Amino acid sequence: MVRGPALTQTMWTADEIARLCYEHYETRLPKKGKPEPNREWTLLAAVVKVQLVADRACGGSNRPTQVTKEVVSMGTGTKCIGQSKMRKSGDILNDSHAEVIARRSFQRYLHYQLHLAAALKEDSIFVPGTQRGLWKLRPDLLFVFFSSHTPCGDASIIPMLEFEDQPCCPVSRDWANNPSVEADGNLEAPENKKKCEDLGSPVTKKMRLEPGIPDGVGHHQSFGNQESGPIPPSISGSNLTTQELATVTGMAPSGAKVVDVYRTGAKCVPGEAGDSGKPGAAYHQVGLLRVKPGRGDRTCSMSCSDKLARWNVLGCQGALLMHLLEKPIYLSAVVIGRCPYSQEAMQRALTGRCQNVSALPKGFGVQEVKIQQSGLLFEHSRCAVQAKRADGPGRLVPCGAAISWSAVPEQPLDVTANGFPQGTTKKGIRCLQARSRISKVELFRSFQKLLSSISEDKWPDSLRVLIANSDPKCRMGGLVVQS
Repeated sequence: MVRGPALTQTMWTADEIARLCYEHYETRLPKKGKPEPNREWTLLAAVVKVQLVADRACGGSNRPTQVTKEVVSMGTGTKCIGQSKMRKSGDILNDSHAEVIARRSFQRYLHYQLHLAAALKEDSIFVPGTQRGLWKLRPDLLFVFFSSHTPCGDASIIPMLEFEDQPCCPVSRDWANNPSVEADGNLEAPENKKKCEDLGSPVTKKMRLEPGIPDGVGHHQSFGNQESGPIPPSISGSNLTTQELATVTGMAPSGAKVVDVYRTGAKCVPGEAGDSGKPGAAYHQVGLLRVKPGRGDRTCSMSCSDKLARWNVLGCQGALLMHLLEKPIYLSAVVIGRCPYSQEAMQRALTGRCQNVSALPKGFGVQEVKIQQSGLLFEHSRCAVQAKRADGPGRLVPCGAAISWSAVPEQPLDVTANGFPQGTTKKGIRCLQARSRISKVELFRSFQKLLSSISEDKWPDSLRVLIANSDPKCRMGGLVVQS
């Protein structure tokens, strides 16, 4: 589904989106919350607004247009809390993976833009819809989602082809039977293993293909440097049946030998068929729903692959803002940075497994999102940091902090750790200052503020009916569960 201006290749490239996000991270985000040099790494995600702007200097209906690209939300992070730490009050961030932080920051941006629209400001991204109290996106813009790595979960189950040398940091197979090494879905390579390849030059290792496939034949999979999503196991020479290989060979070039799969730390949700755990390419079952792992305390946070798939059907706006919108806010494209990557795995995880979703309300549907990969590496990715530190002392660990940034005028930055603003003490947890600006309760407060700026006679019918049928003592409180 293409919205607004046609998604032409000339509007943007994957490298342009990645470069814009990396520059924004470097210049607009503070040092606080970023990884400690040569000791920590993190992950990055962002939402970029792409807009066609007419050249006002030229008259006539056929005047030329220029494309503007602007980062409107950004997030970093690698952690999520266990289920025992979740709170019904909604004042803690359950999931602080970069993709989730970026999306919640995007929601904050949408709140602000609706404030502008309600105040009849011309610079809002929204214009009045056809129904009373509803708004819709301007037709001359779209949103591109960027992530420095493949999303954890199904999109990270990537076929590993036979080749001369692994261009990624290898991880011992022992982790599969040792849950103590789990760390928020991000597994680290043992220090005594081979280091990453030189990240300043492209991977030049050749794959050994089966007879009939000449060297240099292009394929849809790229092996970059290891991120938190795909986990490369040690190569296995185990013999696999045709049926066992069926789930992964479809993602490999015709005739290429699949010897294993990159693995994800995300675990199958209860009730799913589950992974076989067999050595080699049959280890994982693809297409399943997964939750992010934790250290002992299981999480209730779905994998980023599952969340991106959901956003591609239900939109990124959330249930609260949907009361004020004529249509959902969909992402037009997803760009992934340099890392282990499979185009087929991304398409399967984000759109393919949702094709049978039906009985959706009017305006909702599975979107034909464009998926591309950039060749640019994030400077604070795990493998980039590991290459720089060489044989430096100490252990390379994921950064414990998460940074949220939104294109809003008031307090755009938010740095959190363990779900609360960084530096929050146990005694201060219940204070208003101990809430992230993108927590459920704070986004709800922002929604209340938005509604208070709109006269009730201009509220949409869905909201008027909902509030009229709620408890008079907590008319607005009844909406909390929908956030």
